[in-house]
Amino acid sequence: MDATFWAAVAFILFLVLAIYLGGGRAIVAGLDARAKRISDELAEATRFRAEAEALLKEYQAKRAAAEKEAADIVANAKVEAERVAAEASQRMSDFVARRTASAEAKIAQAEAQATAEVRAAAIDAAMKASETVLKDAVRGEKGASIFASSLADLRSKLN
Repeated sequence: MDATFWAAVAFILFLVLAIYLGGGRAIVAGLDARAKRISDELAEATRFRAEAEALLKEYQAKRAAAEKEAADIVANAKVEAERVAAEASQRMSDFVARRTASAEAKIAQAEAQATAEVRAAAIDAAMKASETVLKDAVRGEKGASIFASSLADLRSKLN
């Protein structure tokens, strides 16, 4: 009988005595309390997980709504940009048409004025030429008779 044997016997006696005096109930109560604490922690973790999932769903819904709103804003901006571009193009076309019409009117006016000036110059030249020809060709009685008939024609047209 060595020391190991007596240590084993003492340990067994200690266990029997601890169980007899109520140590078993304390161990079981401690284990039950620990199991309850673990169960409570699991329930709390489950609750936290459910809250986190609800929060995740809420943020996903908000993100989807924000993405939809952003897409709507982009689509509206494209439509507005196209409208503004079409309006600007129409304004530019109207401006060019007005400027073209104005330029054409100025050109027509300048052509009419130039034509009138050319006609006036041609008439003046023709009158001077005819005056010169008539002065040289018509002298004497023949010139006086032409002058008298022209004067009579002029009086009849003025009356």
